[in-house]
Amino acid sequence: MNILIRNGRIIDPATKTDEISDLYIEGGKVKKTGKGLKPKDKTDKVIDATGCYVMPGLIDLHVHLRDPGLTYKEDIVSGSKAAARGGFTTILAMPNTKPVIDSADRVKYVQNKAKELSPIHVMQIGAITKGQAGEELADIEEMIEQGVPAISEDGKSVMNARLYKNAMGIAAKYDVPVFAHCEDRNIVGKGCVNEDEHSRERGLPGISNAVEDIIAARDIILAKETGAKLHLCHCSTKESVRMVELAKKEGIKVTGEVCPHHFTLTSDDVDPNDANYKMNPPLRTKEDRDALICGLKNDIMDVISTDHAPHSREEKTMPITRAPFGIVGLETSVALTITELVDKGILTPMQMAEKMSYNPAKIIGLDRGSLEEGKAADVTIIDPDAEYVIDSMTFLSKGKNTPFHGRKVKGLVKATICDGRIAYIQDGMTR
Repeated sequence: MNILIRNGRIIDPATKTDEISDLYIEGGKVKKTGKGLKPKDKTDKVIDATGCYVMPGLIDLHVHLRDPGLTYKEDIVSGSKAAARGGFTTILAMPNTKPVIDSADRVKYVQNKAKELSPIHVMQIGAITKGQAGEELADIEEMIEQGVPAISEDGKSVMNARLYKNAMGIAAKYDVPVFAHCEDRNIVGKGCVNEDEHSRERGLPGISNAVEDIIAARDIILAKETGAKLHLCHCSTKESVRMVELAKKEGIKVTGEVCPHHFTLTSDDVDPNDANYKMNPPLRTKEDRDALICGLKNDIMDVISTDHAPHSREEKTMPITRAPFGIVGLETSVALTITELVDKGILTPMQMAEKMSYNPAKIIGLDRGSLEEGKAADVTIIDPDAEYVIDSMTFLSKGKNTPFHGRKVKGLVKATICDGRIAYIQDGMTR
């Protein structure tokens, strides 16, 4: 199928293009961009993108697909369909499944299932330790040979610094990034929300900024010693932003990621009777939120990722002290980014494309995130002015756990094209 996208605002960080133009897709590649392009054949699909952003396909570095073993929450099929609806053409799945993805065979399981059933690219991250038990390294080299784009212990930190440093050394040898979930389990205790006046007033166990900051500092130091590429996941504190900034000034290979819930909500918004406000790291103070936004604006923080973490309704209707951490994000990320950052003039559309496509591709060494002629035709079409109310009951994800249900937003994904094939499209967009 060949596709002509007409009259869209093409935003491509790779070439710094930001102009109203057409884009023609042929044989799964970007064949040509320019004004006044015509279909080559009557069978060509034509998409009218007037008033829309036409960006390189979005890439989410931080997704939980729950497959294998926890597929009542999500699976590769439902998760990838939700991702396509959210504008993503590539997603990276975290390894904290059941069993843990800690071997080449388990990586291969996800790769094969995704290749057969997913409308988009699903890349599987490998665990750092066997069973994520933190006691013995997984066969990292074997998983790298099988094609993992990164290694991570996401869901927890490797508390044994010597073991973690050894893993970083292997990652540095193969030029594979380490994705860090920064959480000192020795001080987190039974915390369920941010530690502040709200948690104290409500008698809820709190999670202090130090839980994140101690491990972030340790990991940056180890990255400096080993030469590993370190990516700090779901940063939530002002200190994390400052540490990323200082590390970059010292030439350490560190990148940072912020999730939409952390740049949108604060601990002031938490409803203690609704576990959809429970995520890890927790919603922090306004001061932290403002530092994260500033870090994104000033390009200190490189990436916007979702930390998409689906759970069942039964799990999320438990009391906040007992419910699991996490919310879904694949189908709300674009709208929250446009509503909270782009529409408010904090980020330009070009910066949005950088943080949601171009930079993620660079971090994992993926030849995507660009609309240059000859590149793979991964394209996301977004209407930035479309207003609607988020309805979690319409999500394609099995998970409906979001604090954003009922929130009015701007920014709607109209179409997602992966390798020149339509992975998702709204009715009435083609002829």
